[in-house]
Amino acid sequence: MTELFNAASYLTERRVDAGDADRVALRHHRGTHTYAELTAEVRRVAAGLAGIGVRPEERVLLCMADDVELATGILAAMYLGAVAVPASTMLTARELATLVVDSRARVLVGSPQFAEQVTTAAADAPDLRHVVLTGDTAPDVPGTTGLTWEALRSAEPLAAPYPTWDESPALWLYTSGTTGTPKGAMHRHTDIRHVCETYGAQVLGVGRDDVCLSVAKLFFAYGIGNSLFFPLSVGASSVLEPSRPHPGLYAQRVAEHGVTLFFGGPSFWGPLMAADLPREAFATVRNGVSAGETLPARMFHGVREQYGFEILDGIGSTEALHIFISNIAGKVVPGSSGFPVPGYEVQLRRHDGSVIDGAGEPGMLYVAGESLCTGYWCRTSVNRAVFHGEWMRTGDQYVRGEDGSWTCLGRADDVLKVGGIWVSPTEVEARLLEHPALAEAVVVGVPDEDGLDKPVAYVVARPGATVDPDEVIAFCRAGLAAFKRPRAVVQVEQLPRTGTGKIQRYRLREQAKAELTPAPTTASEVAEAKA
Repeated sequence: MTELFNAASYLTERRVDAGDADRVALRHHRGTHTYAELTAEVRRVAAGLAGIGVRPEERVLLCMADDVELATGILAAMYLGAVAVPASTMLTARELATLVVDSRARVLVGSPQFAEQVTTAAADAPDLRHVVLTGDTAPDVPGTTGLTWEALRSAEPLAAPYPTWDESPALWLYTSGTTGTPKGAMHRHTDIRHVCETYGAQVLGVGRDDVCLSVAKLFFAYGIGNSLFFPLSVGASSVLEPSRPHPGLYAQRVAEHGVTLFFGGPSFWGPLMAADLPREAFATVRNGVSAGETLPARMFHGVREQYGFEILDGIGSTEALHIFISNIAGKVVPGSSGFPVPGYEVQLRRHDGSVIDGAGEPGMLYVAGESLCTGYWCRTSVNRAVFHGEWMRTGDQYVRGEDGSWTCLGRADDVLKVGGIWVSPTEVEARLLEHPALAEAVVVGVPDEDGLDKPVAYVVARPGATVDPDEVIAFCRAGLAAFKRPRAVVQVEQLPRTGTGKIQRYRLREQAKAELTPAPTTASEVAEAKA
């Protein structure tokens, strides 16, 4: 039986009704928004979307910097009963266009710094009717109506949320996941409440006096939970930081706002250790949190020794909306993902599908829980492969320890996770093969000293062509999001193949491990990857 429930109202109006109207909800570079101000702004933006014809369950795609406009845009779409679709700001115009067309978005909203990607992506989207940009200039895209953000939010505020059900669609998050092609994971309004009541309440213990700061941006499932869902669900405060994840800047924000919950990933914690910042800058942090890829034990111990707080590592997914296995404050098992989050079931299965009951035997990780997405938009074959009744196949190989902790052994396929973001080797290889000097290309992941994947390309040159590795990397970066580019290009005479002609990727991985020694991730590399 469905019930009336609107997640945006749950995160805004509910807090005002609970007496939090004057408490600070959002902190940003222009000031703050109290819960009363945030609620009013969400109602205004929702009215603006309704005024340009957005109807319940239609998609509103947002390619925006982490700022109050993105936060209110996401909440306003859900308040209206529409579907918010935050998209990565690291995508190229071509990649963004794929999402706009696939989602059949009616409205595309962007920040000025991404205006070129947004307007280019909007050019050939048949279902798109409006393009909105924050700032002073309305976009001009043939076939659409351009608006500024101020014009959009000038309507009379809505008095009440659309009467969505708990089962109504609220949020789509695009992920490449285990198949390497973009697909929209469809989440309901109730999924948002579930992650707040499970991981947020029972693992983080987030409360009204917490201040949250996330390195992961709002377009990530991880980031949107950290910066919106968890703090707003309890009347806490969130710091929105649009800048690249430089350790010095984030240390400044921690000290400035008295951050108590600090969310990052291994690709940030490593550079933070290397930065050797003042310990007192992190005096207010009661816990760090990590996700995206396994946190090396070295980083857990290093951050605790240098800065005085524990990092709670865990595993989540876009499909589950947030973390479903996590370490617990005071009971961390370094190098592991921790223990199942209350509200979720996890199990390991063998290749034949049988369930592994004991400790020590590795298997494929499956998860079940109320926050699992209803499926991928228009991806029937993938849905059938990933979702099995109430269970989801994660694609991760795990093992359970005698102490009950769960440890990741790696991916079960060739898709890479770089800086906590899925990267399809096939997509990078396709870009490489557009280069006039290359005849063949294969991309594999090479772990650095912390076991974190870095893409490496093995290439075969066209007859008579010369391969310049730096130029090839620059060529990839020009056509792909920066984090997808190979970190090294190795020219070979031929690629290893099986008797039937299939590429033997494992041999290239072994060769790379033996011949290449990637340096530890640096702060400059993190900033470059997020460019």
